[in-house]
Amino acid sequence: MNRLSREKSPYLRHAAHQKIDWHPWSDEAFEKARKEDKPVFLSSGAIWCHWCHVMAKECFENEGVAKLLNEHFVSIKLDRDERPDIDRRYQHAVSAMGFGGGWPLSVFLTPDKKPFFGGTYFPPEESLERPGFKKVLKAVADFYLSKRETVSEYSRKIMDSLRTKPVTEEGEIKKSFSDEAVMKILTQFDTSNGGFGTSPKFPAPGATELLINKYHFTQMESLGYAVRKTLESMAKGGFHDQIGGGFHRYSVDEAWTIPHFEKMADDNAWHLRNYIDAYAVLGDGYFREVAEDTIHFLSNVLSDPEGGFYASQDADVTPDDEGGYFTWTDEDFKKALSIEEYRALSLHLLHKKSSMHHDLSKKVLFIANDPEKISKKLGMDLQKATEIIDIGKKKLLHERNKREAPTVDKTMYTSLNGMLISAYLKAFRVMKDPFLKEFSLKSLKRIMNSHFVKNELFHTQGIKALLDDYIYLVEALIASYEVTGESSYLNDAEDLMKLCLGKFWDQEAGGFFDTDEEVLGIRLKGIEDIPHPSANSLGIMLLLKLYYITQNKKYQDYAEKALMFFSMLTKDMIIHSGYYFCALDAYFQMLKLTLQTAPESQLAETALSSFRPYMSIVYGDDKACVIPCLQDVCYDPVFSSDAMKDFLLRH
Repeated sequence: MNRLSREKSPYLRHAAHQKIDWHPWSDEAFEKARKEDKPVFLSSGAIWCHWCHVMAKECFENEGVAKLLNEHFVSIKLDRDERPDIDRRYQHAVSAMGFGGGWPLSVFLTPDKKPFFGGTYFPPEESLERPGFKKVLKAVADFYLSKRETVSEYSRKIMDSLRTKPVTEEGEIKKSFSDEAVMKILTQFDTSNGGFGTSPKFPAPGATELLINKYHFTQMESLGYAVRKTLESMAKGGFHDQIGGGFHRYSVDEAWTIPHFEKMADDNAWHLRNYIDAYAVLGDGYFREVAEDTIHFLSNVLSDPEGGFYASQDADVTPDDEGGYFTWTDEDFKKALSIEEYRALSLHLLHKKSSMHHDLSKKVLFIANDPEKISKKLGMDLQKATEIIDIGKKKLLHERNKREAPTVDKTMYTSLNGMLISAYLKAFRVMKDPFLKEFSLKSLKRIMNSHFVKNELFHTQGIKALLDDYIYLVEALIASYEVTGESSYLNDAEDLMKLCLGKFWDQEAGGFFDTDEEVLGIRLKGIEDIPHPSANSLGIMLLLKLYYITQNKKYQDYAEKALMFFSMLTKDMIIHSGYYFCALDAYFQMLKLTLQTAPESQLAETALSSFRPYMSIVYGDDKACVIPCLQDVCYDPVFSSDAMKDFLLRH
């Protein structure tokens, strides 16, 4: 056993049996590298990462590799979920070297933490045009010893390139910018398969949210089609777990058919938000079903019954059988289903197009034929076909539950919990399922009690909070206030936002840094959705909401400063900063509803359950009415649910 056996991270403990003298990220490791005059090898990954497990089995459990690492390097293993701030900087560094990015991240450092060479996955021997890891280790060790000045100079230049460049031109805040962004997003829309861009295809929840919101206001058919096609294609593909609910990380193909199988808390939080909002706007019952299936997965796999959400589910049980838990053979179907169910379910979900590359008999389930087509092909009425499919899917899930399941990382991260609490409360407002509200509030209480200690917020136990943790927890607190009317949630949201502004706000240019102090000599300030919406974009949205709820003008001033700072940057990354344009839209279209009625009243319920983008809720004295204000213009009080619905339709 190496040092990693003492770590909290399941990913680090997973490597504890290896013969490599692994260190966790620590000053001790770099001090050892200095004393022994060795370069550092840093491997960054996560418990959910398929290729991390592959490289672990092929390389880190290889005696020859272990010997090379132990003789020539000080080796550090990093959990990118536990320390995303460190991982993010080295990802940027490896990208700056021209080697791309991703996990596992393999990067070589000087003893003063500067990167000078890197990559991602390496096989042990040369393969698939990738250099063998043994050869890489020997070459890097020789290069470090013989070209020390070159290493020092190159690593310094790489680190300098990562520092946030000062913005020389402060942008404007124009309503038209979000309309222009929508048009540019539509130029990247895949009309055949839904989504944006080509393979590998990642979801773009920020851009999708922007299209949903714009469609609500404009009813432009092109927007409605893009939203519907994207969400239907994602939901019917193998990217969506057709049996157990929830979504995988991304699709390796353009048609959402073959996924990378890991399931992440942040991805599913934002998918839930997109499907709930699309259901509210488009009225498509299928989107509600997908949202319900996602909640089912989150509640059964990624949450603790006592409150709180887990981080992820691994892609695989073993690296040799990619997606084995989630895939099916024809024989599997025959064993699990009756003859009639087999005929229907194989038409519905089991197709050659989704065969796995390593074993063509194994298929990813995706919907190629809907119940209407199946009923016609099998000569039965639609209701019977639908019933057979539903029964068959339950049998398949029952059978799958007998398999050994991939590992669940039960670490509770503040940011991920904030995302899912907010998503559950959004779903509660539309679905009106009391479980969603109760579990959200219970989870929020647990996170506040365990992760907010003596006025200090933590990412997870022992790790200081990052910007994402503050922002997403503030959103969860505001969402909790809006559904309960309890002022304690709003007070906590304000307290946390004030701490956040004090720790992360760039006093000179505006916007939030990702850390409260320099990490590797750098503070980053990003606006990219990677892939979930950036903390800066959401931070702007929350500052605007707090301004309308509290009427504290300082919040609006901060929001305006950030909108101006990022205005020029976002023009070149439209689809990758989609949520920034939601925040920009909110600046011009925020609706404030003052509920002068009890939170459980029918009038309040109507206001809360009615979808309208960019809406802030504040509670006042009970006068059995709602006072709506659009920016600085207030309208006559609304006294009935019907009048509330009518007002929201017109505004």
